[in-house]
Amino acid sequence: MQDLTLIPATGTALPATPFRGRHLIGGEWVDSTDTFDRASPAHGVLVSRSAKGTAEDTEAAIAAARAAFDSGVWSRASGKDRATVLLKVADLIEANVERMTLLECLETGKPIAQARGEIAGAADLWRYAAAQARTLHGDSHNSLGPDMLAMVLKEPIGVVSIITPWNFPFWILGQKLPFALAAGCTCVVKPSEVTPSTTVILGELLIEAGLPAGVVNIVLGYGQPVGALMASHPEVDMVTFTGSTAVGKSIQAAASATLKKVSLELGGKNPQVIFPDADLDSAADAVTFGVYFNAGECCNSGSRIIVHEDVAEAFTAKVVALSRKVAFGDPLDEATQVGAIVTPAHQAKIHGYVQEAVAAGATVALGGAPLPVPGLSGDFYAPTVVTGVTPDMAIARDEVFGPILSVLTFRTLDQAIALANNASYGLSAGVWSENVHTCLAFARAAQAGTVWTNTWMDGFPEVTFGGVKQSGLGRENGRYGLDEFLEVKSVVMRIGRSRANWVRG
Repeated sequence: MQDLTLIPATGTALPATPFRGRHLIGGEWVDSTDTFDRASPAHGVLVSRSAKGTAEDTEAAIAAARAAFDSGVWSRASGKDRATVLLKVADLIEANVERMTLLECLETGKPIAQARGEIAGAADLWRYAAAQARTLHGDSHNSLGPDMLAMVLKEPIGVVSIITPWNFPFWILGQKLPFALAAGCTCVVKPSEVTPSTTVILGELLIEAGLPAGVVNIVLGYGQPVGALMASHPEVDMVTFTGSTAVGKSIQAAASATLKKVSLELGGKNPQVIFPDADLDSAADAVTFGVYFNAGECCNSGSRIIVHEDVAEAFTAKVVALSRKVAFGDPLDEATQVGAIVTPAHQAKIHGYVQEAVAAGATVALGGAPLPVPGLSGDFYAPTVVTGVTPDMAIARDEVFGPILSVLTFRTLDQAIALANNASYGLSAGVWSENVHTCLAFARAAQAGTVWTNTWMDGFPEVTFGGVKQSGLGRENGRYGLDEFLEVKSVVMRIGRSRANWVRG
């Protein structure tokens, strides 16, 4: 591992006391009898100690959200009033970036520069949602005849359960909560038990911004009982979840008893297809970014590349050379690009995929093992490139969720499309070619919610995001992201008394 770029422990002073996390229920901060802890996966220090939610805590939070919605204090507020609060939240996020950045860095193990970008960038999601609150509208139909007029109203769906993951805890909450609030919904939020703290701080900011009590409630804890009850409770009208496909299926099953709406942003096994006429240097840099960003613990990770046979060897060599330059190590160092793996169990799972691929005949061109970082006791995994991968291997089909790149090859466009679509997932895909016809042909045929051409993982609040197949249901961001939290109601009116009586005599 001596030829890799390692950032040793910086010696930065770590917090002397853990962050204290409590539930926010009906506008009040609430403790539970029991607590749970989160230690830094890179440094081992205790980062946070949080109230461990019970079924009773969850019931109270749902009741508070239901009462707030039914009261109309938020659901019937004007778009202007909703937008005013959302804009204040955005300002407060920016004023508290550094405080939240440190907690997010320590709880997730991600590099501090990336944690800062996530926190600060989320403010833009809140501002965009505020604009959506001001411009929300339905339709009218005045072509139904001289005596008829119809309107289509868009109304908030009601109480929304929001369940968020550990890999981008603040950003993903920003893709859900401000849009639900812009629509007029009230919410119960459960962050991952691995990364609860920035969500709690957001609760503080919501109160400071003037959000009415009960409109947003936060319950900390585990899937059982908190998440399960949030998904099944009859007083909840919708549940939105980001996480693994397996858990998403269980949430959909739990929600089915009451036929509540479900929005799911789940896993991905995202291909990038590289044609021989592509700008190979740019593509290699984007592939390197795509697989190592957030240590590969990203639903949009570009975890498999499908490279034309004519350039496969040269292109793979470029990626390997770039991979050696990516800085792995202490998340508290501003120069670090890849931090720690979230848990020891996840580290073992990642390594298992590599070992299984090698046993099946694949070759490790780089890495393929845990990575010792000087001065740190946490779990790190080396940048890994696996070649000779065949479509039937688990490493080519499953979401590894680590810094592991699988390399497959193709000869024709049809073969590339077939390989790209040969997965149960359909979140995102990429194509690299200087020929616009090739790019468009691939984009139209790819079974994915997002297709990037000659780029990777560029995203904007205006551009809708979500997957097909087992990557999920529904959409986030953009106009469609707001629509997820709205019900459509038709109002049909007869003008005057022109209708002939049905009963005669």
